[in-house]
Amino acid sequence: MSNALPVADAQQVRRYARELFRRHPRGLAAALGLHALAAAAGLVAPRLLGDLVEGISRGVGAVTVDRIALAIAGFVVAQSVLVRFAHLASARLGERVLAELREEFVDRVLALPLSTVERAGTGDLLTRTSRDVAALSRTVRFAAPETLIAAVTVLLILGAVVLTGPLLVLPCLLAAPMLVAGTRWYLRRAPAGYLRENAAYSDITDGISETVEGARTTEALRQQARRRARTDADIRRSYAAEYYTLNLRTVFFPVAEIGYLLPVVGTLLLGGWFYLKGWVSLGQVTAATLYAQQLVDPVDRLLSWLDEFQVGGASLARLLGVAEPADKPAEAADKPAEAAAGSPDRRLAAHEVRYAYRAGHDVLHGVTLVPRPGEKLAMVGPSGAGKSTLGRLLAGVHAPRAGTVSVDGRPLTGLPLAELRTHVALVSQEHHVFIGTLADNVAMVRPDAGPAEVRAALAAVDALEWAEALPDGLDTRVGAGGHPLSPAQAQQLALARLVLADPHTLVLDEATSLIDPRAARALERSLAAVLQGRTVIAIAHRLFSAHDADRVAVVEDGRITELGSHDELVAAGGSYAALWRSWHG
Repeated sequence: MSNALPVADAQQVRRYARELFRRHPRGLAAALGLHALAAAAGLVAPRLLGDLVEGISRGVGAVTVDRIALAIAGFVVAQSVLVRFAHLASARLGERVLAELREEFVDRVLALPLSTVERAGTGDLLTRTSRDVAALSRTVRFAAPETLIAAVTVLLILGAVVLTGPLLVLPCLLAAPMLVAGTRWYLRRAPAGYLRENAAYSDITDGISETVEGARTTEALRQQARRRARTDADIRRSYAAEYYTLNLRTVFFPVAEIGYLLPVVGTLLLGGWFYLKGWVSLGQVTAATLYAQQLVDPVDRLLSWLDEFQVGGASLARLLGVAEPADKPAEAADKPAEAAAGSPDRRLAAHEVRYAYRAGHDVLHGVTLVPRPGEKLAMVGPSGAGKSTLGRLLAGVHAPRAGTVSVDGRPLTGLPLAELRTHVALVSQEHHVFIGTLADNVAMVRPDAGPAEVRAALAAVDALEWAEALPDGLDTRVGAGGHPLSPAQAQQLALARLVLADPHTLVLDEATSLIDPRAARALERSLAAVLQGRTVIAIAHRLFSAHDADRVAVVEDGRITELGSHDELVAAGGSYAALWRSWHG
């Protein structure tokens, strides 16, 4: 997808992974140390078995055999205990690292500007927050510690073979050229393949969510065949991406399986020849063969988890990419802009702004709008005229393609998010009830707000009465799995957050559209009374909002065609007067 969120490069992924584990030096050292001790304990048994074979061939007594057998049993028990604590240490480390990664990812997602999410599509973000996080969870919890264990074990086994008999290392290295060549071939192709696979999943999720959300529109316009064709095309791309990575595995894994057998077979054959030549003893050949057999498991784990690392690496690249949006919107700024010319005040102003969702197709054409501090300004007009787009520019969600939108004499695009939202906030038709208590849902905009402030915010939007009537009052759990709220109640909850956030300018994009018209009018009047002295820009199709407003801006075809009070515009007999007569009649 051309508008998909960016993906971090391999260097960024490696740097972040190293930094993540560097934060836990003690946990990493404990996990590695315990695994090293467990591996070392496991290496004693083959050596003792070799000594046992050598001793039996020389006719040692039964007492010696019993001692060796007891020693082997003791080291096996010791290895089991060490493995248990080593896996526990690895699991704890993995969970801590994964928890940090998830928290940082949530911070990145919440910092994303709405405009970036809208351009990318919800499917891409949903796939990153679900499938990619799940894939990375498996990598951090299992692949990372298992790979460390396997690497330590391989090194210790090779060291044990050297101590047993340096010549016997040669058969163990027979598979190295094949495994190195196969691994390099695989690594050159796998990362890009898994990135394509994840991107294909994003396309499927995006397409299906669009189809479900727009099902009625699709039916009304008889576009079912087109939506099915889109889904089929997405599935074909996903199939092709998965088929490619499957082909990589069908080549790489058989090569690895052959590589596992070569050291064992080579040690038996070459070790036997070395023994016949008198270069090594029978006990050394026995121990070396057992060590070669022990190499199979850690090498198999290394290569098996290598594939999982490609999946996890692709997922981590997509998660890190969320923090690297291609554009730098208002929310991404980290320094306040310098004041523009003119006297600084709490005035929000748009001058000659133009905006395009697609290059070369402006939806706003040189709009100038300067709301007066403390006034209620209504924006009306037909659907698709550009009202919501202009509202989002005034709220700092979008940056204009040309022209300026400023507050306090400073461009909105130069304000950091925390400061921007103290000046202007947007409440749209979309709203969300988060899992938690009703009070938490209101106070999330100001975590330090007390119960009295939360109740006052709910009362301001006529929501306190029904909120107190809930089973546990304001402590009732709402959201997914909690007490259900009606669309109107959820919207009142969003407006209560707005009251508590206390910006001096509000942009209401049909914020009361889902509430009964009589309730909506009462709510807007209550909200206006509470927000006395603040600037309110209300975007609505219901003209009672315009009737109650100080001024009305009529937006048509991306331009403001009329601006004045309700009475002035009705008397002018233009577009607004026609709308009013049609609605009022």
